[in-house]
Amino acid sequence: MSYHEHNIKRTPYGIVKFLHLNWAVLILISAISFVGFLMLYSVAGGSTAPWAEPQLKRFVAGMCMLLFIAMIPIWFWKNVSGFIYFTSIALLIGVDFFGTTGMGAQRWLDLGFIRLQPSELTKITTVLFLAAYYDWLDITKVSKPIWVLIPLIIILIPVFLIFNQPDLGTALLVLCGGGGLMLLAGVHWAYFLGIIMSLSAGVVTIFYTRDTGLAILRDYQYRRIDTFLNPSSDPMGAGYHIGQSKIALGSGGLNGRGFMKGTQSQLNFLPEKHTDFIFTTLAEEFGFIGGLSVLALYNLVILFCIVSALKNKDRFSSLIIMGIAFTFFLYFAPNMAMVMGFAPIVGVPLPLISYGGSSMLVLLGAFGLMQSAHVHRVR
Repeated sequence: MSYHEHNIKRTPYGIVKFLHLNWAVLILISAISFVGFLMLYSVAGGSTAPWAEPQLKRFVAGMCMLLFIAMIPIWFWKNVSGFIYFTSIALLIGVDFFGTTGMGAQRWLDLGFIRLQPSELTKITTVLFLAAYYDWLDITKVSKPIWVLIPLIIILIPVFLIFNQPDLGTALLVLCGGGGLMLLAGVHWAYFLGIIMSLSAGVVTIFYTRDTGLAILRDYQYRRIDTFLNPSSDPMGAGYHIGQSKIALGSGGLNGRGFMKGTQSQLNFLPEKHTDFIFTTLAEEFGFIGGLSVLALYNLVILFCIVSALKNKDRFSSLIIMGIAFTFFLYFAPNMAMVMGFAPIVGVPLPLISYGGSSMLVLLGAFGLMQSAHVHRVR
């Protein structure tokens, strides 16, 4: 036995697990969160209130939760995945009866110390439950129709409940996250082709039923689509958000106007500057280089997750790591596309940077699961 191995065996087990954390991912998500604190400080006019200070407190609490989750063996999370999933479904149902309303939608549960958005939690619990399902299922049955129907039901239950709130953006992200994990688990591509064709038919139906008693979307959702297709059609109304966002993005140039010197955000022309449009504020103040740097940090997180998943010999662990990485992508990619005018505005926060307790805590909890799978992998 080498001196190094001898020292490891003498080290307390808890410390050994702590040392085996994926420190690259921890450092990267901490760096992204630090960027968020800076931007929230900036949009508040150089004050930690009302956004930066609460966000920092949530980050500290979330990191403690991450480490706690990471120290628990991954098999435990696999065994309780069903309970966690159905608890999140119960919380979604509870929103219909006890939820609080904000921005025209009933999406939150007021727990006193935090306003919990169960739809954010469901993004992760659905992936967790699907990973456990595919770990249990014999790999030869993955593409059999009956065994494809079950995960579809698991995905569509929360999608329907979230869509009914109404929250079309989050419902689509849960649908894409679940579908992505099915693809990673080995479901045949032909099923996804069928789904894409069905969604295309659904889009046609959505437009065909507009202004009828059978309309599928709400009026404001149709207006968002109109604005995406033709932003100049209503520049002072539905197109105002994206118009101001593009002005801010363009004015940032290569190097930006400087920290706390963005005119669109500091003079309050930019709407939702601390949540959905915070990337626009960042790009205005730090320019193309600043925006590209944040994008690089996000992609490095995904890269290190993929490396960890590929090295993991446990099917459940690999699936949960890849599922969390894909869900993380589904946070930042739609937000960036949205504020640049490449996608309709659907109210998706920028992960770890936008102000919001539910999003940050759920994401840090998800990375706790990723770390648990990494720490407890077979060596």
